[in-house]
Amino acid sequence: MGSLDQTQLPQTATVTLEQPGSSPLLGLNLQELTDWVISQGQPAYRGKQLHDWIYHKGARSFDDISVFSKQWRSSVSHVPIGRSTVHLRSQAPDKTVKYLLQLADNQVVETVGIPTEKRLTVCVSSQVGCAMACDFCATGKGGFTRNLSSGEIVDQVLTVQEDFKRRVSHIVFMGMGEPLLNTDNVLKAIELLNKDVGIGQRCITLSTVGIRSRIRKLARHELQVTLAVSLHASNQNLRAELIPSANTYSLTDLITECKEYVQITGRRISFEYVLLAGVNDSPRQATELAQLLRGFQCHVNLIPYNPIADADYERPTPRAIQAFVNALQQQQIAVSVRYSRGLEANAACGQLRTTTQV
Repeated sequence: MGSLDQTQLPQTATVTLEQPGSSPLLGLNLQELTDWVISQGQPAYRGKQLHDWIYHKGARSFDDISVFSKQWRSSVSHVPIGRSTVHLRSQAPDKTVKYLLQLADNQVVETVGIPTEKRLTVCVSSQVGCAMACDFCATGKGGFTRNLSSGEIVDQVLTVQEDFKRRVSHIVFMGMGEPLLNTDNVLKAIELLNKDVGIGQRCITLSTVGIRSRIRKLARHELQVTLAVSLHASNQNLRAELIPSANTYSLTDLITECKEYVQITGRRISFEYVLLAGVNDSPRQATELAQLLRGFQCHVNLIPYNPIADADYERPTPRAIQAFVNALQQQQIAVSVRYSRGLEANAACGQLRTTTQV
């Protein structure tokens, strides 16, 4: 276990709460911000200025926006920009950073910054907690509190970008929550991240465990994002043991919907598969998985299990992982192994959980 650098801010840090009739501005696009400044009696060009200060210059309140007159800043000072407070910052030896972000209602959500030489990826959360209750996932064991707004999702990316002092290049919706149970806000956030923050849709991945009809609905939006579907099992019985929602949404129905997604969008699906030693990691199960996925554009992303305190699963041996890979390749299934970053900071896949409360 490597050393962990933690920077905790005072728990008394103030948070700007909304006043009646004052919604956060982060989450509005350029046209919406322009409409808002006009409604405040300001010229339309102020909308572009406000947009730049919120999405590109890090404004957290109107006091930060020096191009506006003091008189007008004072008159709208009660309107929140919508930025969170960093409650806890944990850095792993591989430079991955996990943030606990305190929201306006004092809820806490996690996000992760994952740097490489050429990329800065942000793993964003879409909900406070998660209702899916996957047996091997720390987030699911913590329960569900609420959906995040589009602004609260975008705020995570801006926070990481400011802390690393470099541009975010990639985003993965693989943090806390099930994105397709918060579809409207997630879709608005993707639009904002693309058009207002400037991140290409092809650099965005949306991960889902699979919600009935939501993948089909997503396909109709014709996004260029990568869809990652969490399978974690090669048959219905085992998947239902690991993922409670699979009891009402069968693996057969899920795969049928995934095939429709590929037909509609022409885009390949990535299937996430957490390898659990002695549970779902045998070559026989790999062959069964290949048979399930044969016949349409897809890729299997294997994730060796990342341990959490309240689950008894173990990570497979390197030999078992390679045997699973070999079995898939023999069946002509595209496959790769993803070894998660940030393990020492509990920031790896399946480890996110707000154990530190405000």
